[in-house]
Amino acid sequence: MRLTTKGRFAVTAMVDLALREHAGPVTLAGISERQRISLSYLEQLFGKLRRHELVESVRGPGGGYSLARRMADISVADIIYAVDEPLDATQCKGKENCLDDHRCLTHDLWANLNIHMVEYLDSVTLHDLVSQQRDRLRRAQEDGHIGVLRDQRPALAKTARAQGETITNS
Repeated sequence: MRLTTKGRFAVTAMVDLALREHAGPVTLAGISERQRISLSYLEQLFGKLRRHELVESVRGPGGGYSLARRMADISVADIIYAVDEPLDATQCKGKENCLDDHRCLTHDLWANLNIHMVEYLDSVTLHDLVSQQRDRLRRAQEDGHIGVLRDQRPALAKTARAQGETITNS
């Protein structure tokens, strides 16, 4: 069992979008450049995210994407399911035909893991991930390691200001 790049890239792109959307719609080209994800791949992912009403598109000059819901109302599980990412640790995809069309000895173990994975991913919101990034930036600033996060600093600072917090530019 493993999460493929589809799910990882979708979550990463949504975090990038959430960090920057306060300044208006975010372009896929910008996300592509910052996160080093193919633009054509992002277009496919965002088509699915839009169909699942996680993002909205704005056409024309200054267009791009914004969140269709509040960050706190979008879970990581929502994002992963929207892009058709399977989360299944069983060998049989839950059909109980793992071993010669019969249930294998460890089917319940893997099925229970599926339940815990989904519960966990459903408990983590986009807001949680954005908060983690802001905290990471603060720690990097305090430790004097801001260079690693330099490209993220402007967006994180604007997000923090929009929420009434301050981040200094060192």
